[in-house]
Amino acid sequence: MRYDLAIFDFDGTLADSSRWFVAAFNALAPRHGLRTLDAAELEDLRGRGNREVMRRLGVSPWKLPVIARSLRSRMAQEASQIDLFAGIEPVLQTLRQADIACAVVSSNSEANVRAILGPQAAAAMAHFECGASVFGKPRLFRRVMKRAGVPPERTICIGDEQRDVEAARAVGAASGAVMWGYASPDLLARSGATLLFERPADIAARLAPG
Repeated sequence: MRYDLAIFDFDGTLADSSRWFVAAFNALAPRHGLRTLDAAELEDLRGRGNREVMRRLGVSPWKLPVIARSLRSRMAQEASQIDLFAGIEPVLQTLRQADIACAVVSSNSEANVRAILGPQAAAAMAHFECGASVFGKPRLFRRVMKRAGVPPERTICIGDEQRDVEAARAVGAASGAVMWGYASPDLLARSGATLLFERPADIAARLAPG
């Protein structure tokens, strides 16, 4: 299948920010009345869906925007500590050369996304839709597809969590699940994603072969 638009999640998909997020969450948890996470619990949560994770952490929906703002603000100050996953930038350049439009849809801020991407990787992105709510990506997927002029059947949405797969399904687009991010490979294998990517180079190999 030829895709004309690839919509990427950012944290855990393009940016290796998982460790940063855990440290930042634990630092901010007392302020928001939440408990901190240890390594064992974090590993257990990787194998659970997003809604169950929220229940286990005791995060109510009304708290999410406040917590997200705190995390985005902290990341703005510490963006230099976060790198892209190795091999991501060549993948984006390969897709661009193959005339596959690339976009980012993220709950992070556009300023943070651009800062961590760096000028070259950011230039490979045709569209940015940032500040998404936890389960609000379908609306932004539709907005990007409309702006790009690409129908759902020619679009693939690539992310590292079950909610990314669910959001792609909700808009009728294909989904790609990456195995190097937050959610466990077993959970993603059960998610019903259209494609599974074990390493970044697999994205280019599957979407822009030869």
